Amino acid sequence: MWGDDETDTALLKEMSAAAQDYMQSFSWCKAIREAYFGDGYGGIVAVFLFRIEPARAEIDEWLWTIVGDIPPAYLVLDLCKSPSQALDVYIHGVSKWVSLAKQGKSSKDGNPVNVPATPENAAVLEKRLKTLRDVILPAFAESEAERA
Repeated sequence: MWGDDETDTALLKEMSAAAQDYMQSFSWCKAIREAYFGDGYGGIVAVFLFRIEPARAEIDEWLWTIVGDIPPAYLVLDLCKSPSQALDVYIHGVSKWVSLAKQGKSSKDGNPVNVPATPENAAVLEKRLKTLRDVILPAFAESEAERA
């Protein structure tokens, strides 16, 4: 995993460790068997693909994990086949939380967000999601097209 420069690489490595810690915080994840870097921008957002050792048979073995200056989340592989698709699904899921949080509400459906559901938190997260949607997501898709 390499970033655009030494600072970006260091930030991405920190994010990798954070993503692994996040996954291993769940009781259904016994261990991480394989870890792959999808794409990312140090300190902003990174997408990783993990193959885990599930604690129960009904748990998916392959999971995308999104971390950064945003609430972390994991997604099952059948929802998305590439880092850009994983980020897109993440953005849509957290956008639903933002809509509810603007009204001071939350839901158990969708991506869990680790901050109180307040209009203030919704506004901060909405700005970050806009950057992800308008800047980062197209860059991820362009990077994937170049590698294909």
